[in-house]
Amino acid sequence: MKLELKNSLSVKLLRVVLLSALAVGVVLSAAQIVFDAYKTRQAVAGDAQRILDMFRDPSTQAVYSLDREMGMQVIEGLFQDDAVRMASIGHPNETMLAEKTRDLQQSPTRWLTDLILGQERTFTTPLVGRGPYSEYYGDLSITLDTATYGKGFLVSSVIIFISGVLRALAMGLVLYLVYHWLLTKPLSRIIEHLSSINPDRPSEHKIPQLRGHEKNELGLWINTANQLLESIERNTHLRHEAENSLLRMAQYDFLTGLPNRQKLQEQLDKILIDAGRRQRSVAVLCVGLDDFKSVNEQFTYQAGDQLLLALADRLRAHSGRLGALARLGGDQFALVQADIEQPYEAAELAQSILDDLEAEFALDDGHEQIRLRATIGITLFPEDGDSTEKLLQKAEQTMTLAKSRSRNRYQFYIASVDSEMRRRRELEKDLRDALSREQFHLVYQPQISYLDHRVVGVEALIRWQHPEHGLVPPDLFIPLAEQNGTIIAIGEWVLDQACRQLREWHDLGFTELRMAVNLSTVQLHHAELPRVVNNLLQIYRLPPRSLELEVTETGLMEDISTAAQHLLSLRRSGALIAIDDFGTGYSSLSYLKSLPLDKIKIDKSFVQDLLDDDDDATIVRAIIQLGKSLGMQVIAEGVETAEQEAYIISEGCHEGQGYYYSKPLPARELVAYLKQAQRNNAAIL
Repeated sequence: MKLELKNSLSVKLLRVVLLSALAVGVVLSAAQIVFDAYKTRQAVAGDAQRILDMFRDPSTQAVYSLDREMGMQVIEGLFQDDAVRMASIGHPNETMLAEKTRDLQQSPTRWLTDLILGQERTFTTPLVGRGPYSEYYGDLSITLDTATYGKGFLVSSVIIFISGVLRALAMGLVLYLVYHWLLTKPLSRIIEHLSSINPDRPSEHKIPQLRGHEKNELGLWINTANQLLESIERNTHLRHEAENSLLRMAQYDFLTGLPNRQKLQEQLDKILIDAGRRQRSVAVLCVGLDDFKSVNEQFTYQAGDQLLLALADRLRAHSGRLGALARLGGDQFALVQADIEQPYEAAELAQSILDDLEAEFALDDGHEQIRLRATIGITLFPEDGDSTEKLLQKAEQTMTLAKSRSRNRYQFYIASVDSEMRRRRELEKDLRDALSREQFHLVYQPQISYLDHRVVGVEALIRWQHPEHGLVPPDLFIPLAEQNGTIIAIGEWVLDQACRQLREWHDLGFTELRMAVNLSTVQLHHAELPRVVNNLLQIYRLPPRSLELEVTETGLMEDISTAAQHLLSLRRSGALIAIDDFGTGYSSLSYLKSLPLDKIKIDKSFVQDLLDDDDDATIVRAIIQLGKSLGMQVIAEGVETAEQEAYIISEGCHEGQGYYYSKPLPARELVAYLKQAQRNNAAIL
């Protein structure tokens, strides 16, 4: 920072001081000259009076004696003085005794001195005799030329003016030097130090205290300035910290410290630009945890946060293969694998992530162990999209779609995903009106007792006959109904229709028949469910234990305490409780033992391959033994062959259900099936 000379305070001060001093000098000199002019006029009058006093007596004697020669001698004596221009002796009423005149003196400055002193001045003194009578004889008059006095006056005035101005200028210069030494020079030093201050770190270079100015205004200013610099640096540091914190909050996830969606988009934009330039592929993986909500409800939200932190650490372990890693929100994460050559590389990464999740997570300092599962949607650049927004959107859609079909796996995006997602949205919209438009109907699948091979029950299964899309699978529209909330009304309709149908069959003589109805997870946690079931049992006069309510294992685990309370209320109304799809969830034996359950249903996925897969056979055998040990009935789903039936009967399974006995049938066809089954049993007996 360099100060321009024209803006220098010292130069401005010097200009002001000198002009002020000059003005003061001129004024004082002018006053002195005026006073000197007054003194010069007084000097003229004094000299005239002196001359008159000197020549009064000779002039009196000459006029008294009327001696003209003597008078002329007096006049000549008067003219010895250069200032005398005219002189006369005589009575004013008579002819002058003696008189003489000469021209005015010539002087180039006369025009000025005549204005100040006058051109000439006349003085007169009376000539009076001695004696007691003092007789008046005439006058002695002289006229003085002021030119002689004017020359002296001008010289004196010039000297006065110049000396006055010089004295004033000298005093102004002295004052300037004092001011410069005491103020301007210290300020210049302060400016030099101010120019050395780093704006980013203002307190690193403090302004040094000036010697001799410690206690005056400059010293106080320097101390205040240094304190202000320190305060500025503190505030700047705090502001930078706040800005960095806000920036981190805006770009990073608060819990895991991973980049958030906004930051991921910035990173992915750069990765895609680089990949496009190098003509390389990029994979975007969207990882969504399966049933993470149940973890929060089964344990605590703090435990859920611990799991998310632990999961983030496991995902970071793959950072060597990743171009970016972020948390999209909730239980969803995104991974970007840059510079890949073949899609199988993304598949290997996805599978390694799923394998990592097989290792249990420790909660509460190792007292609780839990295993997480995830579903991964994968999109590829440039095949599936050429922008960050498209790739992320399609990866999330793929993950969501994969969850609706089968969990704990990875799935690549395919071209039909968009149309399928649109179809799902259309179905969700149509689902809201399907009940009022009577598009639902029930079919019933028989359940066979292995004790005497009689039909002891049927499972009511809902079907949706869409006017455009035909028969919509329950696996598709039930999750949609759970999401949009229509499952409550649909579930109550199913219970009502099933109870009504069971009443009709009982009235036809099938009094031992039992009706099984599936409850969705949303229904199970609905507070009005026990009241609805109790009312239906009373309305249709159904005997106790004739209605069997099936709940899924995962549905129970989402909120174990609420589920247990609702199950107890349902059992009090007389309904049986069965746990459906057993073996596919992660319930522990302690929870299973504490729940009011009457029956366990073995999932069909284990029954189908039990003759070919030793693991499935082991699981089926273990479930049957578990049910027996807990005093529960065990029913196997998906029985399709005599060999499967023979195996589960040999292991002690109580009941079976599947296409080996009958496919799901409408109510009218099921009546015929029941009658035929009665005839077959009668023939055997």
